[in-house]
Amino acid sequence: MKINPSYLYIIFLSLVAAIGGFLFGYDTAVISGTISQVSKQFNLDVIAQGWYVGCALLGSIVGVSLAGGLSDKYGRKKVMLLSAVLFSISALGCAVASSFTELILYRIIGGAGIGMVSIVSPMYISEVAPSSIRGSLVSLYQLAITIGFLGAFLTNYELLSLAETLIFQEGTLLAKVFHEEVWRAMLGMEILPALSFFIILLFIPESPRWLVINDQTTKAEKVFVRLYASTVAGKDKVEEVLKQANQTKESSWELLKNPVILKPVLLGMAIAILGQFMGVNAVLYYGPSIFEQAGLSGGDALYYQVMVGVVNVLTTILALFIIDQVGRKKLVYFGVSGMILSLLLISFYFYGSEIYNLPSIFILILFLAYIFFTAISISAVIFVLLSEMYPTKIRGLAMSIAGFSLWIGTYLVGQLTPWFLENLGPSGTFLFFTMMCFPYLYILWKKIPETAGKSLEEIEEYWLGDKS
Repeated sequence: MKINPSYLYIIFLSLVAAIGGFLFGYDTAVISGTISQVSKQFNLDVIAQGWYVGCALLGSIVGVSLAGGLSDKYGRKKVMLLSAVLFSISALGCAVASSFTELILYRIIGGAGIGMVSIVSPMYISEVAPSSIRGSLVSLYQLAITIGFLGAFLTNYELLSLAETLIFQEGTLLAKVFHEEVWRAMLGMEILPALSFFIILLFIPESPRWLVINDQTTKAEKVFVRLYASTVAGKDKVEEVLKQANQTKESSWELLKNPVILKPVLLGMAIAILGQFMGVNAVLYYGPSIFEQAGLSGGDALYYQVMVGVVNVLTTILALFIIDQVGRKKLVYFGVSGMILSLLLISFYFYGSEIYNLPSIFILILFLAYIFFTAISISAVIFVLLSEMYPTKIRGLAMSIAGFSLWIGTYLVGQLTPWFLENLGPSGTFLFFTMMCFPYLYILWKKIPETAGKSLEEIEEYWLGDKS
């Protein structure tokens, strides 16, 4: 029987879950516009500044560690709701924090929301999406992250302009938040998308695959019927998930002891952490500093960084449309090959600039090329692969483990990049990023199957031993 999914409804559910990606991007990027103001107000030294910027990562690691187990036990929807609550508490708390300690506490709470949503949102999308467009729909989450970055930059800019033009009555809360200490408004504005996320989540169903695994087949069938606009198709999908789930009776942690199941979990950890050491976060976080080392002024460096952000968004949109047609692995082969070439040329540029006076336009072109190849490959593919390559019974736990690796990699790159730039120089730093591309390529080539066009149950069969 031919199944015709209700594409508009499925896209709606995916867009709702992808709002979590916007919050991820906003919460991560908004900090950049507040550092100088917060440092001045609380008299922060360099160490305290680093703690202010990086404290959310601690919350992210805690959030990602808990998200898988919570989502397997209580459901994907409930954990997304919890993340929306954490984002809201963080935004409101940061806006009214009376001390630096309070500010840090609320930033950590927001970080926990980031960690949770980074696991559960793409997982939810993968479990409601049909195989034909699953890659594109999960990529909506990555696109939302990039839009969140731009949204934070634009919000910071507009609020700063507002603070300089509007006059508020002195001594009022509005004056404090939107004029005297505008960093509070920058951090607090996150409550608008966070509350919107919470409210809309109330009107979407739980993941049908989670419902099946947790013996709620009647509810699961109703969701599948809505997704596929067919009672027969709904029953068939429930039976398909049940058949696959009944092959294993062990709990999630017991399944991890099975070498067959452990293999994709370890591979997911490997690509999650290696992807961070291929330079993308170093470019996004430290781009202005790197551009300044290329001889640009501070203003030009920020302008170049905005162009990097725009290319990141536009390329992610392109990836969204082609990831299911081209396939995950072909995109990685193309993109990582381009990353290797552009990273080598960036390294040569910095090496040559010490000898020759090379025009700065060259470094902009190379950086934009690097971001293009990154956004169309590893950035677009990582959340898609992690959300679909694990058996349903262990998907939440396995994604938490992979997400934990990703955040550890992010932390290490954030901490080590300044050391690399100082001790290896920009040329040596980008040469190191180049070398990290090769093990990533090898793992995707030899160890991970193409998942485009395959149902989650077919992918599970592959890992359980049926390599056909």
